[in-house]
Amino acid sequence: MSGRKKKKITKAERLKQLQEEEERRQKEEEEARAKYEKEEMEKLEIQRIEKEKWQQLEAKDLERRNEELEELYLLEGCFPEAEKRKQHIRLLSQWKHYIECDGSPDPSASQEINTFISLWKEETNETFEEVIAKSKLVLHLIEKLKLILLEMPSYDLQDKNIIQYHGSILELQELLHFKFNMATEILLREASTIADLDSGNMERVIQDENVTLYVWANLKKNPRYRSVRFSETQIGFEIPRILATSDIALRVLHTHYDHVTPLLTVPTLLQKHSSAVTHTVKDEVKSIEAALSKEFQEEYKHRKSDSHSIHEEEIKDEEQVDTEVPTSFVQEESEATKYELEMKLLSENVSAAQLLLIENAPEKPRLLEDNEVDMCQFTALGGVYHLDILELPPQCKSVKGWMIMEILKEGLQKYIYPPVTTEDFETESAFPPIGVMLEIHENVIFFEDPMVARWDAEGKHWKTDGISNVVYESEERLISFSLESLGPVTLIQDTHIHMPYQSWELRPLNVDKVLLTVTTVFTEIQIQIKEDLCLLASVKLNNKKHSSILEGKWMTPISFIIALKETGLNIFPTEHSHFYVAVNYKIPLVEMKAYRQMALLCSAFAFGWSKWNIKCDSKKVIFKVREHLTKEEEPIQNPNWALLMFSGDRAQRLKIDEYSEAFSEALKEETEFHSTLYHMVKDFASEEAMEKIRSSSCQLVDSVCRMLLSIRLLSYS
Repeated sequence: MSGRKKKKITKAERLKQLQEEEERRQKEEEEARAKYEKEEMEKLEIQRIEKEKWQQLEAKDLERRNEELEELYLLEGCFPEAEKRKQHIRLLSQWKHYIECDGSPDPSASQEINTFISLWKEETNETFEEVIAKSKLVLHLIEKLKLILLEMPSYDLQDKNIIQYHGSILELQELLHFKFNMATEILLREASTIADLDSGNMERVIQDENVTLYVWANLKKNPRYRSVRFSETQIGFEIPRILATSDIALRVLHTHYDHVTPLLTVPTLLQKHSSAVTHTVKDEVKSIEAALSKEFQEEYKHRKSDSHSIHEEEIKDEEQVDTEVPTSFVQEESEATKYELEMKLLSENVSAAQLLLIENAPEKPRLLEDNEVDMCQFTALGGVYHLDILELPPQCKSVKGWMIMEILKEGLQKYIYPPVTTEDFETESAFPPIGVMLEIHENVIFFEDPMVARWDAEGKHWKTDGISNVVYESEERLISFSLESLGPVTLIQDTHIHMPYQSWELRPLNVDKVLLTVTTVFTEIQIQIKEDLCLLASVKLNNKKHSSILEGKWMTPISFIIALKETGLNIFPTEHSHFYVAVNYKIPLVEMKAYRQMALLCSAFAFGWSKWNIKCDSKKVIFKVREHLTKEEEPIQNPNWALLMFSGDRAQRLKIDEYSEAFSEALKEETEFHSTLYHMVKDFASEEAMEKIRSSSCQLVDSVCRMLLSIRLLSYS
């Protein structure tokens, strides 16, 4: 055999080997247990130290809370101060209108607006051009009334005023449309005198910044002339044979505004809440005034009594002196106290109104009918296209140098198509749908193919039935479709197409000017804010700059919000938006406090979106912050952001950053808790930055806060 035979292990050696292995195992277990106990002890010690440190920080925060909140209250005095300035501007505007005496009515004065409406109703035989000229004033009055309802604080609006303003708006809208119908009738009476020589039919296009009229009169009744196109446009109709041989006129009245969709009312909840706040603070004002008056009276009596006992012979002189001094003192103190209480009342009302701006509705307004458009979910864009088939009125005739015109008492009449009774016809073949082609308004942006909706006059809502063969040509900005019967139509887009936002940033540009950037799936919108004005700085679509009619126009926040919505750049959630968007819900009070304090700091600090905001609970918000004192408009490359968490009454700097792998609420080393964002950033801010904050314009702070409350970056990102 080439290999050696393996040596056999004895029983004793085997037992010894097993014993050594057991001893080694026990030793390893002992060492592991000792190591584990040591680690646990160290861990517990670390936890104890951290808990003790946390308690110390909480105690320190609690100790200075009142002082910090008092300082914040003084800083937030800019909100009631801004509201006082708005009140002053409103009064100046009324006075300016009064002294101008330009003949235009004050829309808030019912007597003036009623007189204006009555006088215009009496005017007859106005041409379309004359009505368009007058419509500019009417639209201006309607806009002013709507702005009053939106800009006027709810606590200054009474129910009777709201009813009055709504009534005036509806009357003006109805009268304006009536006047357009009357002017169309006058135009159609003269159709034969202005007919086209080639076709023998009348065609007219009248364009204006607010209204465009396209009208065609079928004078020849040629059965082969079934395709109607208005010259130099793509707008037109494809009509069936029965209409081509009828005495009719086709009209497209494109109003670039929407006077069809019902007006939204001011929430009653807002008025009730504000009313409750007002009564509470007014009661406090009365009680303090009474207490002050009593205190000063007792002080005066005490002084008078002392002077009488010391110098009886000088009592008259002393009485005179004591009467004069306390009286002036009481007046000064009373004025100061009244002003302080007035500002407190205003501050409470402003806070209540701000809070209700971001509160969510508990349920949807009402149940919808079949095919009804939910106007909480969709928005009408580009105005309304009033599509009408009209009965051609009797044409004027020339007889011996005179123009004879038959005027029908009932006025302009609509041609019913299809007719109510269709028993003698096969409806589908005899009355086919009418083809319509429309041009989309140049100022409107559609980010998806628009939906076509028709107005249901009976139900007073928009519907999507009765519409077929919809074709949208985005490059040519054309849309064509077929309608079973003509009437007002509009194009609608999802209200929340830009929500939730992908990111956002708020940063100062220079003295009293900030830039707010909101990035959505489709676009990047940049808004500049200075004092009490807003401006659309730029719009990017697919990373390319898009020109907008709004660029370069400074507007008040409310007017700016309305204008952005009307162009399709809607980044303003409503009270019902949470039913249609997956939101990152935050408690409204926490959200409101965050926006108010971000606005206070916006002149010296930049704020930005954080991915961790969605990870914390609804009682907290998280965002990035950094000091920003440079005046360059271009953003800083690779800025050093701090991550702050805020719960409404506590702010802390987090240990994690945007690039951390996991979320943690751990406090950053060598930082403390604070009751406000102002005192939190004060720990790492320069003196120049803090001075800039303290000297910020109250109008800028108020406008920034209004935009933040309207866009709701912390809930809809």
